[in-house]
Amino acid sequence: MTKAELIEKIAETCGTPKTVADKMMECFMETVTKTLKSGGEVTLTGFGTFSAKKRAARMGVNPKKPEQKIQIPAMTVPKFKAGKSLKDALR
Repeated sequence: MTKAELIEKIAETCGTPKTVADKMMECFMETVTKTLKSGGEVTLTGFGTFSAKKRAARMGVNPKKPEQKIQIPAMTVPKFKAGKSLKDALR
């Protein structure tokens, strides 16, 4: 499902115009992004938790030249941990 399809499905399910659903989706993504950037986490009980994790610098291999080693810098990456209700619904 793409973002556009998700917005369409939300609008249909909630009985709101697509423009309202689109704005709500944009606000949700912006809020989650800002929260993760500031070092916080977003927990949606039963659904899951969005958080940011620091990944240490490490040595890697250049995929075009496997004999060449490259330095991969430290970075912060997004992480999602599924909640119990979501896990149970998929079983």
